[in-house]
Amino acid sequence: MSEGKQIIEKHIVRVQTIMLKFMRAIYNTSQRHDASKLDEATELPFFEKYAPLLKTCDYGSEQYKKYLKELEPAIELHYRRNRHHPEHFENGISGMNLIDLVEMFSDWLAATEQHKNGDIFKSIEINQKRFGYSDEIKSVLTNTAKIFLQG
Repeated sequence: MSEGKQIIEKHIVRVQTIMLKFMRAIYNTSQRHDASKLDEATELPFFEKYAPLLKTCDYGSEQYKKYLKELEPAIELHYRRNRHHPEHFENGISGMNLIDLVEMFSDWLAATEQHKNGDIFKSIEINQKRFGYSDEIKSVLTNTAKIFLQG
């Protein structure tokens, strides 16, 4: 085997190894997603009350913001405990890693399925204003949403 082919094959195996590490990290993160919401002493009582209410209103609406304000004691704790929320970091999304972004996107997509008139594209737009992320990040999120919403 030529030296060039050996270098290429070594590179391919290395990329596969790195991607498998990503997959394991994403899997492990998915298993822990929002587990803190089930904490009966802190978050669960609030989320049990407000999850059905939030489901009835449009994301970003005045009613949605009102419920979030009422949820504040639990939501602030939830943000501190869960790094897939931009609020977890002092510098928002800029503090995240790719694993955090994948979980955040997955969370947003699942949330749109629970909201009245949920729309991931509208959420991405609203959240760009809310969190101040770049047009490039917005494009990556939008392109990913298109893949997940195809047939």
